[in-house]
Amino acid sequence: MSSQACVTSRHGFQLGSPPVLSRSTVDRSELLRNARATELWAEGRIILVDAKGRTRVEEDGRLACQPAGDFGNGPAPNAVLLGAEGDTGYWALRVEQDVPQEGWLDLRAAGALLNDTDAGLLTTAVALLGWHDNARYCARCGAATTRAQSGWVRHCTGCDREEYPRTDPSMICLVHDGADHVLLARQPSWPADRYSVLAGFVEVGESLEACVRREVAEEVGVEVSDVRYLGSQPWPFPRSLMLGFAAVADRSAPLRPADGEIEDAHWFHRADVRAALNAEDVAVSGLRLPPSVSIAYGMLSGWAQHDG
Repeated sequence: MSSQACVTSRHGFQLGSPPVLSRSTVDRSELLRNARATELWAEGRIILVDAKGRTRVEEDGRLACQPAGDFGNGPAPNAVLLGAEGDTGYWALRVEQDVPQEGWLDLRAAGALLNDTDAGLLTTAVALLGWHDNARYCARCGAATTRAQSGWVRHCTGCDREEYPRTDPSMICLVHDGADHVLLARQPSWPADRYSVLAGFVEVGESLEACVRREVAEEVGVEVSDVRYLGSQPWPFPRSLMLGFAAVADRSAPLRPADGEIEDAHWFHRADVRAALNAEDVAVSGLRLPPSVSIAYGMLSGWAQHDG
């Protein structure tokens, strides 16, 4: 067997499953937002989302949708079109008033419980409504902006500039030693024993691979090689896109956690990660993994189950 084949076998793990918040089944075509908006409202369903990103979830785990007709005969001015299935349009509206706590869940709590359709709808709703909350004035001239194209564009009333929803790319990287150990770290604000893979925002003028190398070096002081893309997941808290990578580092290199950002960094054996995965959110041997709604969980699951 060639050395290249050995590398592929040893390092060739993939995500354990599709990232929870990357699942979606509805048609998000741009054509729907103009040509069919009125039609899709007529048979539409509304998802109400409060200022904390929560919506009501039924006992069976489905989103609690309401008929669009309850909110008017045509698309409400503040409604955003999330997508469509056949002649049914799915829309979202911000709830301005306080809502009861019971039955209202955010994406962190509900994401892993929802089916593929509902997970995609709520992820899009939280991201899109959050963007509207923070894009009410033009970044160029300061004039007020208004919604257009069923909530997918904001139009400046002063200089006619069009603005589109913002997404901030962030790399998230599983660093391993090419064998049976993975490098995990924890932030000071996290629950006791919670460790995860390393992450950081992509800087202007920087490639994704360069971001991986820079962020890992900044956070734990080690150099990485064999940077490889795994997959992505939207993370609308408030508007990130998590781009998952794997990379290899020397386990004998000294770890230097970034002061004030990384409380601790540690190499964990594959068996420890497998035990923590089976224990769900309970710490095992001083290790508690990130929740299943995160792409980090899927990355760790994929690495832990790989037999290479």
